[in-house]
Amino acid sequence: MVVGPTFIQTMDKRGEVPTLRKCALVVLAINILSAVLFIALVDRPVYDDYLHTFDLQNYATRGLSAASLLQHKNAPGPTAYLWMATGVHLLPGSELRNARIAILASWILLAAAFLVAARSSAFPEIWYGALLAVLVFPHSVQAAATLLTEGPALLFAACGVIAWIRFLPSAAKTTGPLALGILGGVSMGVATTCRQYYLALLPAAALFAGYHLLKLPAEQRLRSSLKVSFSLFAACVPVALLLLAWKNIASPEMVTGTAYHHTATALVGLNLSRPIVAGFYVAIYLLPFTFPDMVRLTGWRFRVAAVSAVLVGAAVSYFNSFFLQPGPFSSSIQMVSRARGTRLILFLFASIVIFNALAVLSFIWNRRVLLGSRPPVCFALLILVFFVAEQVGVGGNHPFYDRYVLQVAPFLGLIVFSLLPRLTLARVAVFLSLCCFSNYMLWRFAAAQ
Repeated sequence: MVVGPTFIQTMDKRGEVPTLRKCALVVLAINILSAVLFIALVDRPVYDDYLHTFDLQNYATRGLSAASLLQHKNAPGPTAYLWMATGVHLLPGSELRNARIAILASWILLAAAFLVAARSSAFPEIWYGALLAVLVFPHSVQAAATLLTEGPALLFAACGVIAWIRFLPSAAKTTGPLALGILGGVSMGVATTCRQYYLALLPAAALFAGYHLLKLPAEQRLRSSLKVSFSLFAACVPVALLLLAWKNIASPEMVTGTAYHHTATALVGLNLSRPIVAGFYVAIYLLPFTFPDMVRLTGWRFRVAAVSAVLVGAAVSYFNSFFLQPGPFSSSIQMVSRARGTRLILFLFASIVIFNALAVLSFIWNRRVLLGSRPPVCFALLILVFFVAEQVGVGGNHPFYDRYVLQVAPFLGLIVFSLLPRLTLARVAVFLSLCCFSNYMLWRFAAAQ
């Protein structure tokens, strides 16, 4: 395979670190300012605030108890609502505004966690890239200024992953930081009780640890295995407590379908089609993060990718009602396709998405030695795989909203910016467009009544 200068220069990373840091900080400042203004000016429920208000008030008045857990209505877990309820208790004034401030605080802490990880990492560019990826995601500003649960979930997930990555290499040492491993495990478990899709963190951590342990000398393996086991046990405790209370990974009202006006159910069950949809939407949001580097693919890999992309694009366009899940992607396709037809537009776009995904997979394969030497990237790859795979166990009729990909956006960023750290003019333009669209996604509610 022959690749162009952008890909070849991935090894020259040090010159990209200041640029990535500045870009991430600029977008962070824009997002915070936008969210603060929205919270200050729009003191009324918008978007899903109406749905989340019940659980917010439930935990704000009752706290965490068996009764409040059994009264839980929404699909996300209780911990994110407890985070909002804490803001309501600590701050004076409007309940809605205080809960939104708590959500915004989780995003600020999330950014701080990535900045700290970058400062202490041997490859800071991937952490700045992870932060940039999550900040420019189309739903990020909306999730930072309204009662959405992604902020606290991302915070706990990111802190857990960062702590786990720092803990694992030193687990074989006699004085290794077991407390850090337990903290990382608990944080990943708590993330799962915010958004149940973070259950993918646990098997990813176990497999990642198993691979690491196999490389250790036999005399160090037992000590390290015990520490890793304690950490994984700590990760399972919050999840086990939630399962004990709900008798399911979803709330009782989601299982019975009484939440959301009897329109949606979510429970553990076999669903062979959902991983396909989830994988497709991950590929969709991979496109703007890697554009235009898919054009660097040449030779026989280009031909294989092109043919595969056309075939998959045709299948996606044929089953368009299956792939067009609720969200801005579906709305954009339907808006653009009014003149040309949904199937044609979806075929063209899906073909580009699949070609780009195959190009990225080819890049990953060719850089497997480099990526294998970077624990955060290996962990991120496993998280993505398990995030898609776990969808097979999501029963019911609750759709896969494309906003759910926001939960793995930082892990996409870790992978992408390990492969392609260079911020070309084209990539900056794409990120700027995403940032503008993300802010539009929020501010469209300001004028709506």
